[in-house]
Amino acid sequence: MKKIIVAVSGASGVIYGIRLLELISGKAEVHLIITDAAKKVISIETGFSIKNIERFAGFVYDNKELSAPPASGSFKFDSMVVIPCSIKSLSAIVNSYGDTLLVRAADVALKEKRGLVLCVREMPFHQGHLELMSKAASRGATICPPVPGFYNKPVSIQDMIDFVVGKVMNLIGIEQKVLSQWNVKMCRSCLSEGIEVL
Repeated sequence: MKKIIVAVSGASGVIYGIRLLELISGKAEVHLIITDAAKKVISIETGFSIKNIERFAGFVYDNKELSAPPASGSFKFDSMVVIPCSIKSLSAIVNSYGDTLLVRAADVALKEKRGLVLCVREMPFHQGHLELMSKAASRGATICPPVPGFYNKPVSIQDMIDFVVGKVMNLIGIEQKVLSQWNVKMCRSCLSEGIEVL
């Protein structure tokens, strides 16, 4: 069973992190970090309590707990996902400003080449944001902004959330059934409706 660190930071879109936790629970050993800012956003954007979210994880850490296992390179894990990833967290990760467990664990993921997925949630991006993402990518992170596709013909917000979360699950190597794979049938469907396919 894969060992995955999931960190939810204080950007809008915390529902992506909650849905990821829901879908990988039982499929992976989940180590969870929720920042204080994320807890505030969860209360604003969702009807979930923190306890309801934490039940999806086998291990839960306070973001200030720098002595927690994920802060050490000796802690073996397969990958880490920051979902959503705020610009503040992105900046701290890029600059190795490890004053929180989230940033320290992300730094470990990069230095130990364990795999780091950053679901950067901001819009629009200015040049500084883009440069931070480019630097993170050059150090080994995968940048996966929560941008839904529409070839699967979503009919609900849940469908659009699942598109993004399914992409993330593919990146960390956990089987998922919420995102349909692009195929010839979808391509033909688009063509029959006059949608240009590149």
